[in-house]
Amino acid sequence: MPYHKPPHIAAIAVESGVYKTSLGWARSSALGVMAGAFIALGFLLHIRIAAVFPDAWSGVGALAGAAVFPLGLILTLLAGGELLTGNMMAVPVARLAGKISTRQLLVNWACVTAGNFLGAMLVAYLFGHVAGLTAAEPYMSQTAAIALHKLEDTFLQAFVSGIGCNWLVALAVWLAYGADDIAGKIAGIWFPTMAFVAIGFQHVVANMFVIPAAIFEGYANWGDYVRNFIPVYLGNAVGGSLFVGTVYWFVYLRKPGSRSAAPGRRSA
Repeated sequence: MPYHKPPHIAAIAVESGVYKTSLGWARSSALGVMAGAFIALGFLLHIRIAAVFPDAWSGVGALAGAAVFPLGLILTLLAGGELLTGNMMAVPVARLAGKISTRQLLVNWACVTAGNFLGAMLVAYLFGHVAGLTAAEPYMSQTAAIALHKLEDTFLQAFVSGIGCNWLVALAVWLAYGADDIAGKIAGIWFPTMAFVAIGFQHVVANMFVIPAAIFEGYANWGDYVRNFIPVYLGNAVGGSLFVGTVYWFVYLRKPGSRSAAPGRRSA
């Protein structure tokens, strides 16, 4: 199972960031819709599995749900999609490397945010509400409990939780960049993604599904959603761009000649 060392992954991240900003607003938005729907489907699967465990086994149910949630990121990275939280790592690395402009970064984030929201909302409404997959018990109670728990956080708590979330999600993307085959990419994606869900960190795109799903069933309102969206968005941006992108750019790309050094490879 071949894989790349971190200096090579950093160079791949730059290339990915440049590619993402080259897509233009229409393709970025369309792929954003796909990724938002994929993450929502992963969360829907999580709810459908976790909800059937009795209260005495709720911890096991939460772990089982977290174990299947990575489906969304696997589909995004392998089938094709533009996910905001991943772009919050790759696109800033390309900007720090001087390959794109700040305007390109902001346009990319805006288009992908809009696309992710639309895709997640479509799944929440069509499959969750209309098809009844989050509207019937015990799934409705599970959806409401998750959403209301997220909405209970203060601005600071949601912000810090967002940092922790995208520290792990951006690392999942980073590890996927480091693998050459599908099995390696899935393994790299799965562990960090499962961890952030099991811990309970807040993910802005996942929240685009679960909070509206609760709203459609009368458990919250759009004002609650906006108050959650802002700190989680900012926290995810810090977690991905600073805790992963900036740190690895500083270590592997900032020094003259580091990008031209031949990265090593190993086989496991």
